[in-house]
Amino acid sequence: MAHPNPHGTLSPKLKKIARRFKDKLDYGGFGSVYKGELPNRVLVAVKMLENSIGEGEEFINEVATIGRIHHANIVRLLGFCSDGTRWALIYEFMPNESLEKYIFQIDSNVSRQFLIPKKMLDISLGVARRMEYLHQGCNQRILHFDIKSRNILLDYSFNPKISDFGLAKLCARDQSIVTLTAARGTMGYIAPELYSRNFGAISYKSDVYSFGMLVLEMVSGRRNTDPTVENQNEFYFPEWIYERVINGQDLVLTMETTQGEKEMVRQLAIVALWCIQCNPKKRPSMTKVVNMLTGRL
Repeated sequence: MAHPNPHGTLSPKLKKIARRFKDKLDYGGFGSVYKGELPNRVLVAVKMLENSIGEGEEFINEVATIGRIHHANIVRLLGFCSDGTRWALIYEFMPNESLEKYIFQIDSNVSRQFLIPKKMLDISLGVARRMEYLHQGCNQRILHFDIKSRNILLDYSFNPKISDFGLAKLCARDQSIVTLTAARGTMGYIAPELYSRNFGAISYKSDVYSFGMLVLEMVSGRRNTDPTVENQNEFYFPEWIYERVINGQDLVLTMETTQGEKEMVRQLAIVALWCIQCNPKKRPSMTKVVNMLTGRL
């Protein structure tokens, strides 16, 4: 069932696969995502998009973009179908859901035990390598434009995979600047140049910014936009991290850590702070990020 009934109605077979769309999953940047099962008993995730021109564009964009990606660590698109204003994308199933669940559910013992500093480093490095592949490893450079914890899914072995390519943009590998008609992404992760060209040109460095904010959230266990903080400005979260780094204060507040683990988290925070500089030219490439995280730079 590679491309089920692409020009007709959403088939009864698809509805059966998605178990009548009752088993809803707690991830998916655009649309609702349901757990399903193929006839060979392989579990899948079915993302449904309905009644929105914008989401229709995202559906087409996601199919066109992810069809160019051949990488084991990008969430795999197994099939799709469409019917007017209704669309369905069928993906491999990610049993451990999104990284967001493990960062922010601080009341969960499972979350606290899972995101130990070594795992933070492993996930950061895993995401960095996937992003390096998107920026440098494909025939065309793929800019994701929506890197965030909700779009990092975890497989059976808790390896991170990048999902949701609805906002992605393709460009030539040697193309350093891209043109967009409007800002795209999620509040808190969007690079400043996407709001104002006064900060610089839009490029793959915009994804680097989002990666930096993702890592800062992971090491601190706090959202980069915290609605409980009064009179918060856009620099609050990075400044909070920066002050703790330079003053030698702990960043991980939810567990006891060894001195070695504290240093590991501090290094992660320093890499992330480099990634979120306002001037995109000063941000590292994802290749440099990988080299920093592996100790080669």
